[in-house]
Amino acid sequence: MKEDLIALTHTGDEYGKYLNAVVPPVFLNSLHVFETFEEYSQVDIFEEDQFVYGRSSNPTIHILERKIAQLEHGARAAVFSSGMAACTAAIMGVCSSGSHIICMKDVYQPVKRFLNQVCIPRFKMQVTYVTGADLEEIEKAVRPDTALMILESPATFVFRVIDLEAVTAIAKKHGIKTYIDNTCLTPIYQKPLELGVDIVMHTMSKYIGGHSDIIGGVLVSKDEGLMRKIIGEMREWLGGVLGPMEGWLAIRGLRTLHARLEQHQRTAMEIAAYLEKQDKVRKVNYTGLESHPQRDIIKKQQSGHTSLMSFELDTSPEKAVEFINKLHYFGKGCSWGGFESLALCPLYKAGQEELDFLGVGRGLIRLYCGLEGTENLLEDLDKAFLSL
Repeated sequence: MKEDLIALTHTGDEYGKYLNAVVPPVFLNSLHVFETFEEYSQVDIFEEDQFVYGRSSNPTIHILERKIAQLEHGARAAVFSSGMAACTAAIMGVCSSGSHIICMKDVYQPVKRFLNQVCIPRFKMQVTYVTGADLEEIEKAVRPDTALMILESPATFVFRVIDLEAVTAIAKKHGIKTYIDNTCLTPIYQKPLELGVDIVMHTMSKYIGGHSDIIGGVLVSKDEGLMRKIIGEMREWLGGVLGPMEGWLAIRGLRTLHARLEQHQRTAMEIAAYLEKQDKVRKVNYTGLESHPQRDIIKKQQSGHTSLMSFELDTSPEKAVEFINKLHYFGKGCSWGGFESLALCPLYKAGQEELDFLGVGRGLIRLYCGLEGTENLLEDLDKAFLSL
């Protein structure tokens, strides 16, 4: 944790470079010029302080990349214009036409859409969906042409976790790269690279940005060669680099990440415990509860919990919608990770197959607990429960 705090507050800032400014400047330029052609032609964008063109690299986003790489204990980080830009760059950087991918069933929905609507029909890739919890199922899914395993823990909607050390051991045995979305826990509460994962992704519009004012993504790996390929090919050629202003805002978000997460966790723990005591609540899904069915794995690989949870009311889906509409401080929106609390029924229009897999009903409510204050949020929930 001591190293994390230094990374958040000081890594890459190098005051002497920027006239002793405590906050580094925003480099809004699109290019860098040189005295001679020879200087220009010898630039290596992978080396420190060497920049040519904004699509390749930028001093502001380089500071951000250094901070996140240190936080995740990676060799290099690469920031992108969105989480999906980062995700798709990782998939295309590892896989080729005809590759086989193993993917958890409950990863972020747009990732599955990209696999099903782009990778399979256009690049002739093949995808096997697994639960992630059954190691024998994963072993059986492995094929000679398996190139990548896509993971998420805690996973979307019901916050299942997987044993990352056990799963990545299977992948390494077969020479398969592993990728995980670590957005939910951030590098503060989970470090997947230390547990054997090859590539870690964060959607920076969530906790890293922290203020609901940027869109961005990042990839981190211990594999320097892989990151050079992803940066030099997937990011530069497809043009998905993060803008310098968004990079500066993400640096600002990192300054307070640890403090914000501690408050988010305190609030969420109280609200999850409150929900478990409600007669009208059937089940609460939150990694911080002792009742979580995978508590042993959580204790082994997580150092904390954030403020996402879900729960089911003992009533109809329509009543669940009415319930969240009664909430005043919880806005109805699809994202999370900012200062504002949110409530949603994300599976209200889901198909029965997905509901059966998750073991939930259409009325599942996802809560994100923001920074309005625990007492205010509890009062808000109390009023909504009284209306049922």
